[in-house]
Amino acid sequence: MIQLSNVFKRYPGGFDALRNVSFEVADGELVFITGHSGAGKSTLLKILTLIEHASRGQVVVNNKNVARLPRRRIPYFRREIGVVFQDNKLLHDRTVFDNVALPLVVAGLSHQEIGRRTRAALDKVGLLGKEKMRPITLSGGEQQRVGIARAVVNKPALLLADEPTGNLDADMADQIIDLFDDFNRHGVCVLIATHDLRQIQRMRKRVLALKDGELIVDSGSQTA
Repeated sequence: MIQLSNVFKRYPGGFDALRNVSFEVADGELVFITGHSGAGKSTLLKILTLIEHASRGQVVVNNKNVARLPRRRIPYFRREIGVVFQDNKLLHDRTVFDNVALPLVVAGLSHQEIGRRTRAALDKVGLLGKEKMRPITLSGGEQQRVGIARAVVNKPALLLADEPTGNLDADMADQIIDLFDDFNRHGVCVLIATHDLRQIQRMRKRVLALKDGELIVDSGSQTA
């Protein structure tokens, strides 16, 4: 699903956000990416979604060498990836339904298919009864679940999450990570960037640890 080979990311001024990072993630894996603030976690996720481009090295996502993708193909490539942000990035002037349906509207699906998929995604995260509400009226955990529903409504093969539990209490954080685990059990490849060591210890999955842009730990697959 993901292959990184000797990947560097250098920003103007000579700062190396990533240095010689190499790893592979197989289809259907759930992997945590951890490290201190500024270690390179968010940069790595941005490279996987082509928000940023690697300075050197090879990045392959879902059998596509991202450096060779024509600009016109990038929006289609991104439809194969679901992304969950810490701050949700929800549209607060739209309903919960409209927020989740947005990727399907952009993709040009029929009204009937949009309704079916959106309600299925909301049902999966336990928010079907709140589809007509505005995100601002929801709790932090519910807003995060709206973000997750939007990320999976296109049925992506790969789901990326950047600090998805950073603003949540322990119980709600457990629920959010359990949702990712459930999607993983249904065949979705999941990468979660997090500082939350409690979740990493609780789930006992593979861990990739970054320090100053370098990959210093790859725990390999673990079993509960």
